[in-house]
Amino acid sequence: MAFKITDECVGCGTCAGACPVGAISEAGAKYEIDEAACISCGTCADACPANAITEG
Repeated sequence: MAFKITDECVGCGTCAGACPVGAISEAGAKYEIDEAACISCGTCADACPANAITEG
């Protein structure tokens, strides 16, 4: 199950740098996860300082 970035995202980009498969990209002032590319490893969620990434 892919991870999702919630509205709590502060747009810092930490998650994009942490993603081992490059599934996260900037989408305006926030970031989004490409569900097809996400391998559900949770690295992004662990790296997010705003706790804005959830599973599902």
